[in-house]
Amino acid sequence: MAPRENINSASNADPIDRIGTNANERTPTRKYTVTEVEKHSTPDDCWLIVRGKVYDVTPFVPRHPGGNMIWVKAGGDCTQLFDSYHPLRTRPLLEKYYVGELQRRTDDKDKIITYEDDLKHGKFYLDCKLAVEGWFKDNKKDPRVHPEMYVKSVCILAGVIIFHYCSFFLCASFPVALIFAVAHGICKAEIGVSIQHDANHGAFGKSRPFMHAMQLTLDIVGASSFMWRQQHVVGHHAYTNVIEVDPDIRCAPEKDLRRINEHQPHETYHCYQHIYLVFAYGLLSLKSCFVDDFSALASGKIGWVKVAKFTNHEAMTFWGCKLIWAFYYLYLPTIYGTHSASHAALLIIVTEFVTGWLLAFMFQVAHVVGDVRFFKLTAQGSLKLGWGESQLYSSADFAHGSWFWTHFSGGLNYQVAHHLFPGVCHCYYPHIAPIIQKVAKEYGLDYCVYPSFWTALVAHFKYLKVIGQKSHVPSLQTVG
Repeated sequence: MAPRENINSASNADPIDRIGTNANERTPTRKYTVTEVEKHSTPDDCWLIVRGKVYDVTPFVPRHPGGNMIWVKAGGDCTQLFDSYHPLRTRPLLEKYYVGELQRRTDDKDKIITYEDDLKHGKFYLDCKLAVEGWFKDNKKDPRVHPEMYVKSVCILAGVIIFHYCSFFLCASFPVALIFAVAHGICKAEIGVSIQHDANHGAFGKSRPFMHAMQLTLDIVGASSFMWRQQHVVGHHAYTNVIEVDPDIRCAPEKDLRRINEHQPHETYHCYQHIYLVFAYGLLSLKSCFVDDFSALASGKIGWVKVAKFTNHEAMTFWGCKLIWAFYYLYLPTIYGTHSASHAALLIIVTEFVTGWLLAFMFQVAHVVGDVRFFKLTAQGSLKLGWGESQLYSSADFAHGSWFWTHFSGGLNYQVAHHLFPGVCHCYYPHIAPIIQKVAKEYGLDYCVYPSFWTALVAHFKYLKVIGQKSHVPSLQTVG
């Protein structure tokens, strides 16, 4: 890897010293292609693209309040991620790290996706940010710190440990052990939607070491936080419901198990997907732990998203946690548990199916229902709306005002607030959702809210049934 002073061949001076903070006064040192920027994709050499400008943020990496979130998409276009995770006051600070302009090429459409209205500084999201940031300032609240989050995290982690022990080692009665296995699965799902979800969005506390530890709670229960950030943060949040791009809704080009939009080819069995997917969703956790993580590692891709390279620490974490999980969760119960190996295997399956069902149901009702939109890219690789509007149109809320569902779903019942402000602790979503609704109303934009989780779940399976029919007419809600 070339030293930084050799990379900036136009001058050996630090870009902070030779480039003013006023974008209109500076003279770019050079233009960089996407391929050139991609070479700078590690914590020790971290470049980012934001709104067609190139920044070398390497000096700031050790001081970044969000810890490892700064290099989650190093070497790539971070426009949507930067805007959604950072308060408005940080935009001028980014200019200190400016090194040049992005030189677009025709083949970049497969690497850079633009939201056209964002190029005109879309007002809807800007007004949302101003209003929400004003609420936190007026109420003297830190967006990443909420006391209820710490209490629920302790309860969830304690539940995982206690119910794991009770189901495999304490209770000799297999029927009672099954009940503990169900509780174990619920607590594992709660790690997924609450603890690791906030932490891997950089929304859990002010301490970077503590937040990193909370990120690893996902690794300790079998999945990879590194791969989750690549799929969910880099892919899903930046390009929500963008067909063939969003990895959370990715489907095989042919013969996929499910059909979720009219642009997918129809198979005869899709007419029954609203039935068989009830069972298949239970496989989500097992698939993630045993298949998806390793498939992404081998292929270097998660759908459209190119997976970042492991640092040495991330590689050790990935393999080390997989071994720890396999040892305490698979090996010890089958060899030293109270129950036979076959019964232990059944307890594991029950636990994983409960986890998978809860995760699938709570995530799917947010983006795969008839009242949200899917988007298809133009030939130029762009979308004809602003990013903030796309998040509003592609997300559905449920059970507003319910303290139980806010905590049980990890704030996923306020999906719009989560997508517009992913760096905010989900315990604050009930406070900021009305602010977003007010701004949306001022702009004449629809905001979808189901009255309960049950109505949202029914809407999901009704949509699967409708879209699974060969005679389905393309929806006018699909935006090109």
